[in-house]
Amino acid sequence: MGLSMRKKATEPAQEGRKEERKTKTIKAESTMREIRWDKLDNTAHLFPVIAGDSMSNVYRISVTLTELIQSGPLQQALDMVLPKFDGFNLRLRQGVFWYYFEENGKPAPKVREETTFPCRYIYQNRNNSYMFRVTYYRYRINLEVFHVLTDGMGGINFLKELTYQYLRLVHPELKGEKGDLLASTTSLNREDSFLKNYRKSSEKGYQTKKAYLIKGERLSPGEFGIMHGYMQVPELKRVCHQYGVSINEYLVGVFVWSVYRECMHGMPSDKPVRVAVPVNLRPYFNSITTKNFFVMVSAEFHPVEEEYTFEEVLSVVKDSLKEQINKENLERLFSYNVSNEKILVARAAPLLIKNIAMRLVYTQSALANTTTITNIGNITVDEAYRPYVEMFHSCLAMSKGQHIKGNICSYGSTLVFSFSYDLADASVQRGFFRKIADDGVSVEIESNGVNYE
Repeated sequence: MGLSMRKKATEPAQEGRKEERKTKTIKAESTMREIRWDKLDNTAHLFPVIAGDSMSNVYRISVTLTELIQSGPLQQALDMVLPKFDGFNLRLRQGVFWYYFEENGKPAPKVREETTFPCRYIYQNRNNSYMFRVTYYRYRINLEVFHVLTDGMGGINFLKELTYQYLRLVHPELKGEKGDLLASTTSLNREDSFLKNYRKSSEKGYQTKKAYLIKGERLSPGEFGIMHGYMQVPELKRVCHQYGVSINEYLVGVFVWSVYRECMHGMPSDKPVRVAVPVNLRPYFNSITTKNFFVMVSAEFHPVEEEYTFEEVLSVVKDSLKEQINKENLERLFSYNVSNEKILVARAAPLLIKNIAMRLVYTQSALANTTTITNIGNITVDEAYRPYVEMFHSCLAMSKGQHIKGNICSYGSTLVFSFSYDLADASVQRGFFRKIADDGVSVEIESNGVNYE
């Protein structure tokens, strides 16, 4: 058991169609046509306000196939799939009181070979007004999404269908009787599940007290570090069983431990290590929406004594998460945000005033977390396509005060923990994987090499 290095890799339900849709009629060249439009969900309101080159609010989900990607069929697959997804066939508009979505209808964005670093800001005017991009590199297809459109679940939903369609074009025998229809498990639902499930609330649930922030020399401007650690799920389960924790609790706990040892050097601190953990709300509220539907909880460890063991740190993290991840508390967290949105004064305020207020609130909440660790969960594909799919990966862009983030996803029996970062010092990442290896889990590490001399 231990650490090993992979070869360096370059990383520059069809339900819901009957939901209510709002339209507006416009006059163009003496003809009348209806343009579909839609409101942003509660979480999405923030992203256009804070997004820019330094904080793109773009996440990536990628799929690695067993054969080299062909650009022509991939573009053709995107051209075929995009019109079926109302939730991606959108542009962002700015109104007097709110941002809103409007049907795009332009040709799909150009599929390009990847030549830059991941998760760059998406300039809509350079991307046919779309808020996502598709790139490829050797065996990998990358989907990068501006978070205003959807969360990771919605991104996976789209990427899988894009991959299926691509494989059907390259391997026509995969069409079978269904042809180019979407999979029966693919959702097109556009319900605002925040509004549907919220309850009136006046109790603030998120943290605003400042957390310990990881600082240091930054990578060169524009550089973006990626480091993947591959582990076998059975080995992880065995170790987690020994500690009496879930895989998610264990990995978050190991990250906190690594910050405590590598940055705090095991010393007391006046600020806690606090990890923001997004929770997918769909299983708790019986939702299949492809809009954003998640809420943040925080795992917190505040070292006030001279020395803590890993078991003590892990226990604190476990209890912190268990106290928060239950339906009642999750409902309280997002209901507070929705209740604020529905206040008459807030609704009547011009967008300029709302933007100023949201930036202030965001700055407080962002500096209240050391990092964010997202667990996409286990990704499955339809049986016919499994021989062609090797692995999935995901990563997050940087945000204010958070210069290192973690993403977890698994496919088959392999789990990958992916770090994204813009710090030159990779000691937290190395300490993280070293601890897992010391616990008896074999770890293979793959990096895009920004930390190499």
